[in-house]
Amino acid sequence: MGRVDGQTLEIALSRRGAGDGIPGDRTLGRGAHAKARERDGLEGFLQPGSVEPPERRERSLVDRQHGAFLTALGPARRAALKGRQVEQVVRQQVQLLVGFEAGEQERSLLGRGQGGRDHTRVALVRETFHAALDESARGWRRVGDGRQVRGPRASPPRHHAGALDPEFDDCGIARAHHGTPEDMGQAPLEGGRSYPERVPIVVETHPAYLAHDTGAGHPERPARLDAVIAGLEASGVQDDLVWAEPRRATRAELERVHPTAHLDELEAFCAAGGGRIDADTSVVASSWDAALLAAGAGLDAVERIDRGEASGAFCVVRPPGHHATPARSMGFCLLNNVAVAAAALADRGERVLVYDWDAHHGNGTQDAFYDDPRVLYVSAHQWPLYPGTGALEDTGRGPGEGYTINLPLPPGATGDVYLAAFDEVVSPALERFDPTWVIVSAGFDAHRADPLTGLDLTAGDFADLTDRLLEVAPPGRLVAFLEGGYDLQALALSAGAFVAGLAGSPFRPEPPTSGGPGRAVVDAAMRLAQESD
Repeated sequence: MGRVDGQTLEIALSRRGAGDGIPGDRTLGRGAHAKARERDGLEGFLQPGSVEPPERRERSLVDRQHGAFLTALGPARRAALKGRQVEQVVRQQVQLLVGFEAGEQERSLLGRGQGGRDHTRVALVRETFHAALDESARGWRRVGDGRQVRGPRASPPRHHAGALDPEFDDCGIARAHHGTPEDMGQAPLEGGRSYPERVPIVVETHPAYLAHDTGAGHPERPARLDAVIAGLEASGVQDDLVWAEPRRATRAELERVHPTAHLDELEAFCAAGGGRIDADTSVVASSWDAALLAAGAGLDAVERIDRGEASGAFCVVRPPGHHATPARSMGFCLLNNVAVAAAALADRGERVLVYDWDAHHGNGTQDAFYDDPRVLYVSAHQWPLYPGTGALEDTGRGPGEGYTINLPLPPGATGDVYLAAFDEVVSPALERFDPTWVIVSAGFDAHRADPLTGLDLTAGDFADLTDRLLEVAPPGRLVAFLEGGYDLQALALSAGAFVAGLAGSPFRPEPPTSGGPGRAVVDAAMRLAQESD
């Protein structure tokens, strides 16, 4: 365990049995709105005990629509569900995300700046961060055959959302047991496949991400980066990670996705002190620099992979990006980090798979490549849910027809449904597309404990999905971006399981889930794919 802001933090590993993800076994606690306020500090960060799902304000409405959704695969019925009812869900989602009263949602915050709240903290974190980068650079050395080998162990940077506590660096995090699948109580991998040798993974992150201030009570908060770093520590693969500071994306790189006028307007708005972009997206003066670094993280990761410095990358960034359309910032997102990286790869002749498992549909990424056959966009998301997009029939336009796959899953969907969708819908498409790079929108808000969603995944399910992606990704050609994930303990466990999978470690702190709904969506997606062939 460790300490941040004088508080003891511990990652608790669930030992619940496999297949326990059915909707009926929920233990409902206090309302999600109250929990979101409680977690604005670090009260909810990595607390002991099994991860349990909180109540979700949109749950009753979504449950009532569940039966209708499974039979609403025709255009007429789907159009009806996309109307007033989905708008109600989106409206509830926005109220839950930020916690503003209705009258406050439209209040202008133009000119609201940081007020000096973060300057001292960010300066301290930046100093510690660069020291860690220097140590990491000394810890790795290139040997005669071009490989990088590990020297003295380097500690990861500490992005503490509160005051820095030097004790945290030395006391560590409660380690999870990890070893063979049998040791974890898991079955061996299918076909007797063994886990690959561990290989270095680059982790791109920056202290400037902390200065992006979303406001009190907002779930997309700096403590999320602490949770991810704690999860990587707990996974036991920190010796297989290379910590790197990203560069800023250039205007030319951004303009592959975002029009010049939009970039000018967003930069000027931040420079004027920031304010509210929409009901759930706010910026301050420092947000523009954070956004440039978030968009540049994937570009830097690709360059490092090209140079042979790592075999994959995880970009631990803020703000997230997959809701940002080419001409609009929304849904916590300013610039579309994934789209900027994918466009750069596509422009040099690569075929790029973007796999988005965030619980919310990545409307911005879809918009960026909807008519582009160089990028295959796949999204497995909860429906109905913010932003109300991602219908099954949305498969692309013009030359991009067939290069978008949407899997709008019902609340309660479990890991076995995700794997079935990957095996039966996504894999055949990948055989035809033959990607040369894979980019992951790695949002972890599909976890059963997330306060904003209703899906039932666990960290074990994210580990299984990681294995699937590694089977289809060309060796050393995978870059992932942090998107959503708002329960800090669930975020830590899930990020740890994901990165451990990239590094070849069988780390599953929670068992995978099964038994939830969603099979009808997989079947419908298969029929749609067969009709289009």
